Amino acid sequence: MPTEGSSTPAAISLSGLSKHFGEVRAVDDLDLQIADGEFFSMLGPSGSGKTTVLRLIAGFEKPTAGTIVLGDRDVTDVPAYARDVNTVFQDYAIFPHMNVLQNVEYGLRVKKVRKTERRRRAEEALATVRLEGFADRRPHQLSGGQRQRVALARALVNRPRVLLLDEPLGALDLKLRREMQIELKQIQRDVGITFVFVTHDQEEALTMSDRIAVFNEGRIEQLAAPVELYEEPASAFVAGFVGTSNLIQGAVAQQLVGREGTFVVRPEKVSMVAASDAPPPGPDTCVAPGVVREVVYLGASTHSVVALDAGATLTVSHQNSDRSIEAALERREQRVVLTWRRDQLVSLGGAAAPGTSPMEETR
Repeated sequence: MPTEGSSTPAAISLSGLSKHFGEVRAVDDLDLQIADGEFFSMLGPSGSGKTTVLRLIAGFEKPTAGTIVLGDRDVTDVPAYARDVNTVFQDYAIFPHMNVLQNVEYGLRVKKVRKTERRRRAEEALATVRLEGFADRRPHQLSGGQRQRVALARALVNRPRVLLLDEPLGALDLKLRREMQIELKQIQRDVGITFVFVTHDQEEALTMSDRIAVFNEGRIEQLAAPVELYEEPASAFVAGFVGTSNLIQGAVAQQLVGREGTFVVRPEKVSMVAASDAPPPGPDTCVAPGVVREVVYLGASTHSVVALDAGATLTVSHQNSDRSIEAALERREQRVVLTWRRDQLVSLGGAAAPGTSPMEETR
């Protein structure tokens, strides 16, 4: 990643970038730099502006204001076909009348690359996405994951400076999507080019990214590495969108934390014990009695929803690493005590964002 004083330009530089559709500010005065060789994700709910930014970078939309620079070239007014980028969409758009090799070669044929050269490069691209031996197959003979790899190879064969990926795993089932997350990150490391990945799935973003920009209403709410984004959310919106968060605020914060403000504690940081085993509160520990209102079994983990005497509702998560699942499921309506370390609280300062509930799970 370029550092201050570095002579290496960023792969992408966006300055004052805006896109308005009538009265709607889809992208609002955005400044962003994405480094060469970085796996960068734009994460956010539908309508947050992330896909519009991707389309602006690709050249499919013209900005209302601002500049787009690829490397050291201003491409703000350059048409899409003349930009050194390629895009992979959720709809792979593979030509059904062509075999795999012909699909991958297609972009090189349009550019009039010699047959021997395009064949060599297409075979290299197929090897990169681990599809050696599939060159003669037709798209209908491929699985969903294999078709996704063909689309990826077709983009990589052009050797773009930047590869743009618009929710390319969205059509895959959960198991295959998780496998492809790992493979896609490995492919990015192998080819060494900049990947810009758009998703609304926080697990995808956390799994693959070097950095993540969380979008909300056309602006970046927080830009950080995955660990920082999860462990130190900058706002109630980020805390609620990236993972599951317990927000403690107002009078509840005054009672449990000892001061006013808005605080976040993640469900896996909270411990739950029977009321009879409650530890005394101390300078390093918060203690909150309450009643279990719901228990949700999720296979690898169990979530318990607890209504606190102080007035808030918190979620507790623990891994199902033993055979006490039945006991956990029988805790509904039982009195319990929740505890967490004070250093596990993240302060968000003032009040929570409007419309944010005490417990908000990732969409």
